[in-house]
Amino acid sequence: MATIEDTVEEKLVETEEEADIPLQTRLDFSQYALKDEETGEEYMTEREFIDAVAPETEDHHKIPRSQYSVLFAIADRRKAHRITLSDWATFESLLAKPDSEYEIAFHLFDRDSNGVVDFEEFKQFYNDNKSKNIEFPFDWDCEWVSLYLGGSKARHSMTYPQFAQMLRGLQGERIRQAFHHFDKNHDGYIDPEDFSRIIRQTAGHKLSDHLLSNLQTLCNISPGAKISYANVRAFQNVMRDMDLIELIIRTSTQKSADGTITRQDFLNESARTMRFSIFTPMEADILFHFASLDQPSGRLTLSDFARVLDPTWTAGPTHLSLPADRSAAAVAQSTGLLQNVLTSAHHFLLGSIAGAFGAFMVYPIDLVKTRMQNQRSAAVGQRLYNNSIDCFRKVVRNEGFTGLYRGVLPQLVGVAPEKAIKLTVNDIVRGKFTNEHG
Repeated sequence: MATIEDTVEEKLVETEEEADIPLQTRLDFSQYALKDEETGEEYMTEREFIDAVAPETEDHHKIPRSQYSVLFAIADRRKAHRITLSDWATFESLLAKPDSEYEIAFHLFDRDSNGVVDFEEFKQFYNDNKSKNIEFPFDWDCEWVSLYLGGSKARHSMTYPQFAQMLRGLQGERIRQAFHHFDKNHDGYIDPEDFSRIIRQTAGHKLSDHLLSNLQTLCNISPGAKISYANVRAFQNVMRDMDLIELIIRTSTQKSADGTITRQDFLNESARTMRFSIFTPMEADILFHFASLDQPSGRLTLSDFARVLDPTWTAGPTHLSLPADRSAAAVAQSTGLLQNVLTSAHHFLLGSIAGAFGAFMVYPIDLVKTRMQNQRSAAVGQRLYNNSIDCFRKVVRNEGFTGLYRGVLPQLVGVAPEKAIKLTVNDIVRGKFTNEHG
């Protein structure tokens, strides 16, 4: 009798749950669901569930569709090997939460559903689901694990908040252990090939093909042919903060007159955006290194960064690219060219003014020097000017103050263009080398 009452109560609860389910959720479920011939109830098995969350027609970016089966265990709340409409709606609600990734992971690790994750649960699920291609083991007796789960003699369980905090640092610990595994000499350096293995095996699904194919070039940002642990951690930080980096880049490129930014522009905008400077110089170097491999100009557009920040980036258009079409790109290019011409003209004008002003200010000294060189004695042993000061006084006394600037116009005509050319070329060369190496 109790069993019948429980069944009736469960059905009533399901009816109440389904009454509040949005129409779109119902349509999404019905699109892939099967129908029970006896009861007429719609349901999904693991196969239909995978088709719904990972359709074959979509690109899942290096994640095999079969791996989505782990999510079915979350949706199958009753462990009935099938899910109903109410199960599907509950799963969709879970995905909509801001901390859904952590909560889904917690349910997966909490195998006995008792609300906590202990050491054996964590270790068992990790080992059961790690990739077979991993070349380096995970040390479960390390100090990092003991800090969260206790030492081998005093293990303790983790609540959801504790688990989420541990999970946030798990990848960093895996990378640290992998670096130590490949650092055979214990000198703090590994080969570029080993660095590529570490990143591909720990975060390959999160990175673009462009980034994956150029991982070994990270050794180029510092002297030597190897990669330091500092390089590895800086690279990891850049990959972890991709969303924040994209926001900063979007803001700084919008402020730029030609839609391009330098490494210093990025760091300046980062300092303005964040209360504290979150990105180190090495992290900025890594970001600009990978973004400028095909265009080492030092000034990059939003589309240049797409190859680093967008894990689904291809050689074609991406959602990060600046121009929406070719006409917009042509306008942007012509605008940039006009801007460069105007900038050069402006620098030339300022150089001319600066050169003329400088020549004008020192002209009296030049006049005194010339007259001292060209003076002729009126008689043997007699000189017109005794010294430079005497020359200056006699010019002012005999010709007035304007006498000090007699003949200045030809000097300005000759000096102004010369100084302008020198200063303009200096700005161009300095800007080029600063952008390339800054």
